[in-house]
Amino acid sequence: MTTALSAFAFVRHTDGLRHLFTRDGEHHGRPAYRRTDGAVRCVWSPAEGWHCAIGDGLVTAYPLDGRADGPEPPTGVWRSFKDDRSYLYDLRVLDPEA
Repeated sequence: MTTALSAFAFVRHTDGLRHLFTRDGEHHGRPAYRRTDGAVRCVWSPAEGWHCAIGDGLVTAYPLDGRADGPEPPTGVWRSFKDDRSYLYDLRVLDPEA
């Protein structure tokens, strides 16, 4: 049996800024994650695949390689966008032993 990720980080390419996400229930039958500052959720939906969204449902990030439908958010590069800003982040799985 595969267990869902318990936590991961988005690490910004330009400056190494890290946003930590931890498991926060389920959304559409898949694990959901919330940024530790509470501002952003990373979830899967049938319409969007894996994505990040803020409280009002506005999508703010997708995997760079396109729609992702796996059981967990895909590692690798994601693009965030909000207003006139856009950044690239690496989704990195955190070592549970750390």
